[in-house]
Amino acid sequence: MKRAITGLIAAMMTTASVLTAMAAEKDVSIVLVHGAFVDASGWQDVYNILMADGYEVLAVQNPTVTLEGDAEATRRVIARASKPVILVGHSYGGAVITEAGNLPNVRSLVYLAAFAPEAGQSVYDIATEPTPGEDKAPLLPPSDGFLLVDPAKFPLAFAAGVDIATTRFMANAQVPWGLGAVETKISKPAWKEKPAYFMVTTEDHMIPPSQQRAMAARIKAKVVEIDSSHAVMLSHPQDVAKFIVSATGPSN
Repeated sequence: MKRAITGLIAAMMTTASVLTAMAAEKDVSIVLVHGAFVDASGWQDVYNILMADGYEVLAVQNPTVTLEGDAEATRRVIARASKPVILVGHSYGGAVITEAGNLPNVRSLVYLAAFAPEAGQSVYDIATEPTPGEDKAPLLPPSDGFLLVDPAKFPLAFAAGVDIATTRFMANAQVPWGLGAVETKISKPAWKEKPAYFMVTTEDHMIPPSQQRAMAARIKAKVVEIDSSHAVMLSHPQDVAKFIVSATGPSN
């Protein structure tokens, strides 16, 4: 009897090991690129979900001073990935992946409430287009070459639906966004060569939903819409993780 029990336990452990190994055998890596005013810590919940599902997940820490600096930071992280990359950008991070995503090991692009500029177009060009009846980002006037969101308006404009204590802290811990990032025009958009996916946030007060839909249509993206504020990775991490996984292909 003791031998039988020992054998059963060994078999169960072997099965568990095999299942764990199978879960870890994903054939893509996921690189997460944050947007303006925040840092990579905003990806933590999404990161944890994807890691638990067996993906290699890497997060870029963008300086958000210049577009080229952020694109280069992203390229360095892509180079560390051990497998073909699903490149994910939120907000201004969409412009970054548009600029940095032409590398041969990038398989697809995922835009989350993001900017997807055309060649010769900047985030500034998109952000200043008229969108009648929709809110624009409540930015303060530039100071020393950088932008911030009005801290009093940040919680509702950027992250409605997220715990108010968290959003108040975020409002007062903003990372300044350099005009060199905002005003620099895209050179060669990666979405012209790579499959694209776009999550439209319908309650967004930073990038109007109409602009998100227009950009998604222009890049011929597979689109889903979600009833969320701009910071969708904070308010709906499970939905975001599921959407990212949808871009990895049927084998994953």
